[in-house]
Amino acid sequence: MTTTEPATGLDLRTVEQFLYREARYADEHRYSDWEALWTPDALYWVPANDDDADRMTQMSIIHDNRNRIATRIRQYRTGRRHSQVPASRLRRVVSNVEILGTVPETGDTEVGANFVLVESRERGTQLWAGRYTYRLRVVDGELAMSYKKVALVDNARAIATLAFLV
Repeated sequence: MTTTEPATGLDLRTVEQFLYREARYADEHRYSDWEALWTPDALYWVPANDDDADRMTQMSIIHDNRNRIATRIRQYRTGRRHSQVPASRLRRVVSNVEILGTVPETGDTEVGANFVLVESRERGTQLWAGRYTYRLRVVDGELAMSYKKVALVDNARAIATLAFLV
């Protein structure tokens, strides 16, 4: 639960620029740069079936802590992630960015944004859309993500493949 007061020192434009950069790194498969945006206590979560499901007791599409994020990146780098050979061509639009408040337990700034992502593969083009929820904090003078939730619009349906960073 967040309060309605944004964290001190984070303005909307700074937050937007961070989110756009994070999206670009993922789109361009710049995994080292993308991974560097995370805090050591990070959580990357893509819920299945229900945007507000209990992530500890319900199935998730992705539910990664910081160590699992690093493992996922190492797997991409091997070139043996066959579902991504060749890599998907990706472009996303991030919009409706809002500073939602401050997480009292951590002081992180909670941010929401909508997204539309186009994935192009040999099998065709896939459209993904949903809502991002981020928790951001300043670490050594730079913004970093401690949390990213990706609530896909169609997360209650079977998903053929999600072999890239959403």
